[in-house]
Amino acid sequence: MENNGSSGEYVPKNILITGAAGFIASHVANRLVKKYPQYKIVVLDKLDYCSNLKNLKPSRASPNFKFVKGDIGSADLVNYLLITEKIDTIMHFAAQTHVDNSFGNSFEFTKNNIYGTHVLLEACKVTGQITRFIHVSTDEVYGETEKDAIEGNHEASQLLPTNPYSATKAGAEMLVMAYGRSYGLPVITTRGNNVYGPNQFPEKLIPKFILLAMQGKSLSIHGDGSNVRSYLYCEDVAEAFEVVLHKGEVGHVYNIGTQKERRVIDVAKDICKLFSLDPQRVIKFVDNRPFNDQRYYLDDKKLKDLGWCERTKWEEGLQKTMEWYISHPNWWGDVSGALLPHPRMLTMAGVEKYTEGHDGVEMVYNNAVQENCVANTSNGLVEKSAFKFLIYGRNGWIGGLLGKICEKQGIAFEYGSGRLENRSQIQMDMENVKPTHVLNAAGVTGRPNVDWCESHKPETIRTNVAGTLNLADICREHGLLLVNFATGCIFEYDEAHPEGSGIGFKEEDKPNFIGSFYSKTKAMVEDLLQNYENVCTLRVRMPISSDLNNPRNFITKITRYNKVVNIPNSMTILDELLPLSIEMAKRNCKGIWNFTNPGVVSHNEILEMHRDYIDPSFKWKNFTLEEQAKVIVAPRSNNELDATKLKKEFPQLLSIKDSLLKYVFEPNKKTSSAN
Repeated sequence: MENNGSSGEYVPKNILITGAAGFIASHVANRLVKKYPQYKIVVLDKLDYCSNLKNLKPSRASPNFKFVKGDIGSADLVNYLLITEKIDTIMHFAAQTHVDNSFGNSFEFTKNNIYGTHVLLEACKVTGQITRFIHVSTDEVYGETEKDAIEGNHEASQLLPTNPYSATKAGAEMLVMAYGRSYGLPVITTRGNNVYGPNQFPEKLIPKFILLAMQGKSLSIHGDGSNVRSYLYCEDVAEAFEVVLHKGEVGHVYNIGTQKERRVIDVAKDICKLFSLDPQRVIKFVDNRPFNDQRYYLDDKKLKDLGWCERTKWEEGLQKTMEWYISHPNWWGDVSGALLPHPRMLTMAGVEKYTEGHDGVEMVYNNAVQENCVANTSNGLVEKSAFKFLIYGRNGWIGGLLGKICEKQGIAFEYGSGRLENRSQIQMDMENVKPTHVLNAAGVTGRPNVDWCESHKPETIRTNVAGTLNLADICREHGLLLVNFATGCIFEYDEAHPEGSGIGFKEEDKPNFIGSFYSKTKAMVEDLLQNYENVCTLRVRMPISSDLNNPRNFITKITRYNKVVNIPNSMTILDELLPLSIEMAKRNCKGIWNFTNPGVVSHNEILEMHRDYIDPSFKWKNFTLEEQAKVIVAPRSNNELDATKLKKEFPQLLSIKDSLLKYVFEPNKKTSSAN
């Protein structure tokens, strides 16, 4: 049933706005949050290079506002949000939008603009609860308007995109239209002119020219500056979306445009006038960008018939925009790469302003602009990557697996050659590799087990404490996020967390187990790393993989023991969780994370699975902790970690027993007696 107010207008309850930390969507979200406190506004954004959580600062303290960090390409996340937040309305802004970037990395545009839209549409179809789906497109899908055309493109005009960006937006529109016709999804599409105003990332013309003028630099114009564009102020556009939301008719398309056009050269001259600069001296002409369309012109009558009109005059809007950038010169951090005449900002490594909760604390990671990285992919092709990982622990189990995952995903990476305790060697790695993120899987765990650490304490300290801190400190100097693979073997069951209770240790709990020197060093360095805001600590426990021949595999270990204890523990299925660590690096997650599957599993339960799936003749014997203590040098940690935080970030995360079956025992199944 359609949700209508008494006036016949559509009245939403729970709105999901995608890409809401971006420019236009943030203005729309802030407007709706403030003006309609009865609406719940859930915003979803993966915090790409042109997103900034500070854009949503006016809404963060509002009770009807909720921010979710995530990618529209994750079907599990989208389905989860639609169901748990009872979403009835979607306003879909999330997209890669800069034309220049689409020539350098067009596959990213297909992935975000077409595949991401498809995921959203399918989720709407599956859940069956969406009563409005507003798809935000662009005037560029119409293609270039004739230079002497008197009438603009109207909503029924043919789509003739001329660049990879506009082609992916047109493709997304076709999917939206198809889902509307095939499945009755209540869709509305908008196509808008250029938008300008506060908060806009300076890859776009107006904020770029303003920042260059503020710095006393030349304003570089593509070609001769005769290209014509139409500009709308951001608040007028936000009002247009408010009108479309409430008054737009299902199945229709609405142009959001203006009849006022300006040449690029005239925009530059107007900005020079604002800053009292001589256009003849400041304006420079550079090579034109590829396939630079001459003109986009829209017929905006249909939206005006709904009651919307452009309110902000060009001079007024430009003045407001200039004043905002003067007052907020560091809003985006280092944007020198965006101010180049021909930028490729998809090569920027994870510029992210990440805020937790409503406490107003802003953490800025890696504002450095990196060159495109070349990665060897599994199919032998070479492709551009927005990321380049520096991995420590080449010869270790986890370090080796991380490299294989990067290869599979087409992520450029190199292994560090320096020793962690040698600062100059690490600095050299940074200069040679120029990474966007650093992953540390190096460390001393003992040969063949942690008992080795008891008799090699200086060596253990050198790597696990001094080396790890060294790496964190250097990463901080370079503005890099460090993903540090740590351990959860720093806790043991106690009165507040009794065995079998289901009450796990949380990320903020202080370690209570220092029975082994290995655990002691790990607890120490974890505590010290909390002083570094650029570190993501992942507490791994009793790691397990599908490779049952690996002697480090927990299953492999206990199947080779003469006797085993039988205690429930949290464990980490590497096949499922290591790819999540790569995603966490991309998302610039920080702080401490219990990096285990939810729930616990005991030694006997694992061995029973091994018997049922791998070896029906397998037998084992148990012994007590007291008996175990007689054959080991240092005590072992037994605990349950609370994985709620990780599960919230990745709702698709399986419980430990389900993950064991899916990733370990089913692939290795050798008997027919398994269920």
